[in-house]
Amino acid sequence: MRWSDSDLFGHVNHARVLGLLEDARLAMADSSPGAGIILARLEIDYLRQIHYRVGEHLTVASRITRLGRSSIGMRQELTQDGEVALRAEMVLVNFDYAADAARPLTEQQRAHWTRWQVD
Repeated sequence: MRWSDSDLFGHVNHARVLGLLEDARLAMADSSPGAGIILARLEIDYLRQIHYRVGEHLTVASRITRLGRSSIGMRQELTQDGEVALRAEMVLVNFDYAADAARPLTEQQRAHWTRWQVD
């Protein structure tokens, strides 16, 4: 976290945590050519305040909840002090930027995302 992520009350602004979730998703992303994943839906439950502390690293746990034809369901939880501070449910879509349209996941992409899938 950065000092500028906090507000007058010393807690992290609700919009700033979206960047933390995005960083965690991007760390999981398939970097092979043509693997364009976009965020199509995002729902967040803010369960408790996230406090800014110098040098502290927060934990984001990410899991794949569903693999569809062209979409991926994902759940992310951000933890501070051993407690879940926010829970996010999202849908990612495999996207063809040239065609400006969704496209089916390849077998290679399915294998990539299955590593994080939970039942």
